[in-house]
Amino acid sequence: MDLHQKEIQGFFNIPVDNLRASPFLLQYIQEEIPDYRNAVIVAKSPASAKRAQSFAERLRLGIAVIHGEAQDAESDLVDGRHSPPMVRSVAAIHPSLEIPTWSAVVQSWHTATSASQVQAILLGSWDYRYMPPCPVLIPKEKPPITVVGDVGGRIAIIVDDIIDDVDSFLAAAETLKERGAYKIFVMATHGLLSSDAPRRIEESAIDEVVVTNTIPHEVQKLQCPKIKTVDISMILSEAIRRIHNGESMSYLFRNIGLDD
Repeated sequence: MDLHQKEIQGFFNIPVDNLRASPFLLQYIQEEIPDYRNAVIVAKSPASAKRAQSFAERLRLGIAVIHGEAQDAESDLVDGRHSPPMVRSVAAIHPSLEIPTWSAVVQSWHTATSASQVQAILLGSWDYRYMPPCPVLIPKEKPPITVVGDVGGRIAIIVDDIIDDVDSFLAAAETLKERGAYKIFVMATHGLLSSDAPRRIEESAIDEVVVTNTIPHEVQKLQCPKIKTVDISMILSEAIRRIHNGESMSYLFRNIGLDD
């Protein structure tokens, strides 16, 4: 159900049906969230924008996308994660690595005084450093967090397929609160909620985390009353029944989009 990457289906040597939990989550929004018409569906990153758009279209709601990340501390810039190095010239690393300009190569061609030198240039046995200069690569830079869409005075519903490490969800919730959202819900299919995720959710700006029971999380619910469960056993049992009786599975995918 709700494979993290749809390409995973290609690793099976038997037919695979990727069931969807979106109908159950949509039903929960309509029945359990008061004034959901004043809500906006939020993608916590551009990667989950398609899923958010699908939810928004089915509920006739607006959509917002959180773009960017929190800026790293200066100490993070020297731990080897930033590539290419934040230098404008390789000569800054060591003078011997400096690459001659192309004009130097052309000059060596015109100043060649013997056939052997010309042959060396043509055959490539001349100094390997004589090559066109490579363009200077600009170091990667994370843009600051911005919210594309209006969430002021509205209910924000963050949708994703899995919630485990809650760092990104907590950061998104704080950003939405700063932009004026007065209630924040998180909807996900798979709730791993490992480590101290329940405690951090309980202490966060998130009002409710809604996950399905594809993964047991009864212990986490005892630690955090904000965690709610949506039962999807019905669709799994119906899929098993249809496969066992040789019936069509298409009924389970009615009105289900590829991005759900």
